[in-house]
Amino acid sequence: MSAILNDIRQSKLLIIDDEPANLELLEELFAKEGFEQVLSSVDAVRVSSLIQGFRPDIILLDLRMPDIDGFEVLSLLDDLREQGHWIPVVVLTADITKEARYKALSLGASDFLTKPFDHMEVVLRVWNLLEMRRLYLQLKSLGESPNMSPHGPWQS
Repeated sequence: MSAILNDIRQSKLLIIDDEPANLELLEELFAKEGFEQVLSSVDAVRVSSLIQGFRPDIILLDLRMPDIDGFEVLSLLDDLREQGHWIPVVVLTADITKEARYKALSLGASDFLTKPFDHMEVVLRVWNLLEMRRLYLQLKSLGESPNMSPHGPWQS
């Protein structure tokens, strides 16, 4: 069991938020939980290069940012899913509207939390998604092609 815990703590977390205070809070939160590979950026425009270079296991993403918003980032990640790469995304936003929630989830967000958020809830949800990511990668290594499409039966 401790091997699984260590595997999950070795996961790479990418945090994208235009507020440095939010980045610092999340970095400290995950450092306290034993995560050592955390990269954060206030620049969502760089998300493609950050994903290519860092190869995150999960992304924590704000929605409302200048230049490129979280919805556009989710659309970029949809292209990766179509190529057979699944990276879970937790949206952390101050936008409490149903429209934002529905849009983010329909664009592929794995989870959606509103700010201010409960610290332990964020950690637990990230942990659960990292366990899913670990199982996804195991299936993929066995030659399986797990379909991680966010689209329900109502979308093509």
